[in-house]
Amino acid sequence: MSDTAMIARAKAALAENPDGVVEAIAAKAEVTPADILKVLPRGAAVSAPADKFDDIWNELRSWGEVLMIVQTPDIVFEVPGHLPEGTEGHGWFNIHGDSPIGGHIRKDNCASIAFIDREFHGRRSLSVWFMNASGSAMFKLFVRRDENKELLADQLSKFETLRDSFLA
Repeated sequence: MSDTAMIARAKAALAENPDGVVEAIAAKAEVTPADILKVLPRGAAVSAPADKFDDIWNELRSWGEVLMIVQTPDIVFEVPGHLPEGTEGHGWFNIHGDSPIGGHIRKDNCASIAFIDREFHGRRSLSVWFMNASGSAMFKLFVRRDENKELLADQLSKFETLRDSFLA
């Protein structure tokens, strides 16, 4: 598919469901989630290079409890918790600590990191997507909400500051 055709399909699918699940929109358009992120309105998806993985991870560790989401065609796995410190070993970025968030990340598969600020089912949603080279999210980290379903003010501010540091 040509870039022009891909962009047209992505824009059409997004127009039909502007605040829907990016992966579902991409599947309908037969494009990647990264293709959908590229056609979001200006400022809704700000990209950072993969070589900033450690800096971004360490900043996110200061945010308190975040929501980690790992999504495949078969499951959306949501885990709230603090991000543990990561260490490198045996080709993995290993995360273990006093948090339900733990495991091993193929950090070398991260092609870019995207800061996403968009409506999702009628509410502003802020997340950081660690993207692989095939155009899918390896995992996503979301700004948490309070008991009134409002974004936590301190995390919102930290998100905007970190995102804005990557604006061109």
